[in-house]
Amino acid sequence: MLTIGLDVHQSSSSLCFLDAQGNTLKQIEVKGRWDCLLATLARVQEPFQIVFEASTGYGALHQRLSALPLAKKILVANPNRLRLIFQSTRKSNRADAARLASLLHLNQVPTVHVPPQSVRSWRGLIEHRRSFIDQRVAAKNQIRALLRTFHIQAPRGLWTKAGVAWLKTLSWPTDIEGPRMLQLLDLCATLSRHAAATAAQLDTLSASHPSVKLLQSIPGVGPRTAEAFVAYVDDPHRFKSGSIGAYFGLVPREDSTGNHRHLGHITHEGPGTVRKYLAEAAWRGIQDSPTLRAVYERFLRNDKHRRKIALVGLCHWLCRVMLAMLQSGETFKESVLPAPPQSPVQDFLNAAPPPPPAPPEAA
Repeated sequence: MLTIGLDVHQSSSSLCFLDAQGNTLKQIEVKGRWDCLLATLARVQEPFQIVFEASTGYGALHQRLSALPLAKKILVANPNRLRLIFQSTRKSNRADAARLASLLHLNQVPTVHVPPQSVRSWRGLIEHRRSFIDQRVAAKNQIRALLRTFHIQAPRGLWTKAGVAWLKTLSWPTDIEGPRMLQLLDLCATLSRHAAATAAQLDTLSASHPSVKLLQSIPGVGPRTAEAFVAYVDDPHRFKSGSIGAYFGLVPREDSTGNHRHLGHITHEGPGTVRKYLAEAAWRGIQDSPTLRAVYERFLRNDKHRRKIALVGLCHWLCRVMLAMLQSGETFKESVLPAPPQSPVQDFLNAAPPPPPAPPEAA
């Protein structure tokens, strides 16, 4: 069976063909878009396996390659794990295709999961809604900045109907700020309508996924957090124990050698939308759930300077719990956890005061 390494771009592609022994047969350059690439691969006379790097549209390309009758194995490589390519001193399309083919021949390709089109579209809609929310937050920040510029104190409930009406009636030093404020308010209203319409679409999609409702049994986890987690996990059984935190970038970077172990900031790999929603759910869960509060306190260790660390630890714990729920189908149950360990200083402060000294005896 032939082995093909593919370095694909929007307007050109490089292919490297290896025989069954791993020897290079030929390298070709295909000019044109994906239709030209697929037409070239359709003319291959032998069964082949092919690999290419994940990039924009990798799911659609994987689907179109799967339709080729002689394509027996199609792998999508994780570009973040291909040190052989991105740390190379000689990097070109032909060289990248050759290295990919060699890795596939040796069965050493670090692959990524390719979900079906329905899941990819679901993920896209989730990100679409988040973009509306982010734009609305930016517009609201501009409004608050405009108020601070002229030292205008905003009332409570600024984004309610009464608050918006108050913003529209403000008087400004010049004729420039008034239209600017009205445009920002109109932008916020438009983005809110789009976000609400997108949320309605997401609710319809989530109704066909019982896992989304299952995860909402966790205090603090709402429909947006649950659907984002389910959409990006896709198949919960593809994860091994403890790997879910690394997938969402919630594990620290590590640079250890010998007896020295150094842990840095979290990796921030994977979908940032899920990390953002998990953090919001964690803060809410601390208030509503004794179990989540106890887990947070254990990570906190009675040190207020560890609040961010404790929150990340709780998000990681939530990931593992949610994955276990998807794998088992069981709902969340509150549990009594042991009290967090206290520091020696806290033990000293909590200790009973010593008895007062006895009064001296009279002479």
